[in-house]
Amino acid sequence: MMSAITSIINLITASLLIICVLLQNRGSSLSGALGGDSESYYTRRGLDRFLFFATIIISIIFTGSILANLIIS
Repeated sequence: MMSAITSIINLITASLLIICVLLQNRGSSLSGALGGDSESYYTRRGLDRFLFFATIIISIIFTGSILANLIIS
């Protein structure tokens, strides 16, 4: 029973994590990766900041649920 609950939590958090990562604004372009002049630091505001913190929180929950699933099974 508990393994089924952690599996459901894993599926939900994995889906939310994928959505949060895909919705984030891409901060650097290809020119920034190749040494071109790009903005390397900016302040996150609004939805970008919310998605950043949501991604961190959801990834912690996801990691915890994976570890709980390993311990239970």
